[in-house]
Amino acid sequence: MTDTTETGDVTMSGRTPEALSERPDVIVLDDVTKRFVIRKDNSLKERLVTLGRAGRKHREDFWALRGVTANIKAGTTIGLIGHNGSGKSTLLKVIGGIIDPTSGSVSRRGRIAALLELGAGFHPDLTGRENVFLNAAILGLSRKETEERFDAIADFSGIGDFIDTQVKFYSSGMYVRLAFAVAVHTDPDILLVDEVLAVGDEAFQRKCLDKIRSFQQEGRTIILVTHSLGQVMELCDQAILLNKGEVVYNGEAHEAVSRFRDILEERRIDDLQRHTAPEVTVPVPQIVETSVRAAGRAEGDPVEHGDDLIVRTTFDHPGLSPHWIAAIQMDNASGQVVYGTASSRLGIELEPFEGRRTVEFTLKNVQLGTGKYFINVSLIDTTGRHLADAPQACAFNVAYYPKASGTSYLEPEFVDLGSTPGAASTR
Repeated sequence: MTDTTETGDVTMSGRTPEALSERPDVIVLDDVTKRFVIRKDNSLKERLVTLGRAGRKHREDFWALRGVTANIKAGTTIGLIGHNGSGKSTLLKVIGGIIDPTSGSVSRRGRIAALLELGAGFHPDLTGRENVFLNAAILGLSRKETEERFDAIADFSGIGDFIDTQVKFYSSGMYVRLAFAVAVHTDPDILLVDEVLAVGDEAFQRKCLDKIRSFQQEGRTIILVTHSLGQVMELCDQAILLNKGEVVYNGEAHEAVSRFRDILEERRIDDLQRHTAPEVTVPVPQIVETSVRAAGRAEGDPVEHGDDLIVRTTFDHPGLSPHWIAAIQMDNASGQVVYGTASSRLGIELEPFEGRRTVEFTLKNVQLGTGKYFINVSLIDTTGRHLADAPQACAFNVAYYPKASGTSYLEPEFVDLGSTPGAASTR
């Protein structure tokens, strides 16, 4: 059973921040930095030519981590999130002792099992069976302990007769299934997982998630690197958000996810502006500007359940437009369509216009789940031809709701109907 209290906020895993703060530290990161040297001379001849002081011009320092400080409590599940190149995998390797920090210190307590890279610790010319013993030895098990657990490892991996086949003939899914099976059967105090849950079929992914949940119930510490923000919200007590090697936020998982989505949106807008095509000489219909806000709130404020959402957009049409339709679509952060409507669906016929025209959609009584949502806008003629489109024209956040997760807001109630006297369990 997970820890619960009668009062106070709880994490998505059901544990209160107060209960987690009372646990001892198992990992302490103190001002950790990591520098890599990127060489620009690609051949041995070039390196010989650039030896000495001149060689400094042909290498560049890359700081993967900068001043990372964090305390990780026993029995907690921590998510490491951030965009590609933010330092997540490097930090996980530093925690696991795979690489040493350039400066700062890392203190650890307990046995660590690290599942960092696909097939790490496997020798391609050895069979699956031989690699189980090799990998288990690397993770600290004796041969006798591995023999006792071998059947459970093979059964969990589900690779069947391929256990006696050389792993160089394995698919990527078989690799990670066997590696994960070995890691979780070494009884680790701390499990480090780097994006491997994205490999394998859905049934095996569910098995991995079930194993992680059982580890949580047993009080083990888990540090998880993943691009699945839904997994972070569902599994993690806390999350550390990294950006360019620095800790941007360290705290509640839902807040870390919200801030990360804001960073991703800023990067998307910057990329869009950098790659916007130069203005064409021939005027074309355009969607000039789109904004979204909750009625009675400023633009950018989180949308609360029950708010009315106002989407305002301005179209521009050179010359006289045909009869037209204004359409909007709402997507969640995973790109799934959660809502769509158009002026034609509302029975409104829009007359032709010339120049600029601004319209508003008001969406009453918003009942969306926590997360970031994007508004797409289209200008369409009455034959269905798109004259102009603005994908992800703007975005808004729905406020965090601690009682539930998902893309829909539903107010939950619970009633304990009691037990039946004299009824015996059949299990």
